[in-house]
Amino acid sequence: MADPVLVLGATGTQGGAIARELLAAQRAVRALVRDPLSARAQALSAAGASLVEGDLHDTASLARAFAGVEAAYAITTPFEHGPDEELQQGENIVAAAREAGLPWLILASVAAADRAAVPHFRSKARIEQQLMDTKIPWTVVAPSYFYENALGARTAIREGRLPIALPADKPLQQVALADLGTLVVAILGRREEHLGVRVEVAADDPTPAAMARAIGVRYERIRLTELRHRSEDLAAMYEFLAREGYGIDVAALRDRYPEVSWTSFADWASTIDW
Repeated sequence: MADPVLVLGATGTQGGAIARELLAAQRAVRALVRDPLSARAQALSAAGASLVEGDLHDTASLARAFAGVEAAYAITTPFEHGPDEELQQGENIVAAAREAGLPWLILASVAAADRAAVPHFRSKARIEQQLMDTKIPWTVVAPSYFYENALGARTAIREGRLPIALPADKPLQQVALADLGTLVVAILGRREEHLGVRVEVAADDPTPAAMARAIGVRYERIRLTELRHRSEDLAAMYEFLAREGYGIDVAALRDRYPEVSWTSFADWASTIDW
């Protein structure tokens, strides 16, 4: 069997989806977890992943986890303690990959990271640059908005409304996590084509009004001033999305990766028990 693929953040939303799709494709998966006894870690183990204990703040544990893998899918997050901590996570990942002689680092970033004045886009862009300045073989996977973000509004949806901080008629490029996972499987199977390459990812671009119709509720506009009271970072993101958006060539992406199903938002929404 081939060496495993290490997934960082494997008990999280994105990392968990990546791990599940890798396992479904019969890939050996090593999952980096902080607590191997947690319910999510045990579920990964039961699904066939091997667990390795580690932390994004512990470079030595990362270097140990990187040993003997084919590649690592690395996720950083600003949503626990902010973009500065995310940048530190990225620095630790890059340092550990260099120390371990990692053969391939697939870094999860975000589409438009290099041109959006959004704090957590900028932190990801800086991590990308740090990686690109090394000799570590790399690929950047930069998804747009996730369909699954709508699940955060489940309480409102059950009340018959979809609140979102965008105009009703503004297309929003986005993708299902499962399709992102299938894309990562495809990339792993086409290594040489993807070394030193950045791939931005979206499958559909429904408007908020169309999203609400697909779910079966009414659209409700959140004002940026209201959102800014809760999070300057998220307010900056939605301001960018309302003004410019990600700008991904979805048709070209579909042509390049025909092995991905590229689920539409409406089809995805129809599978959810709202």
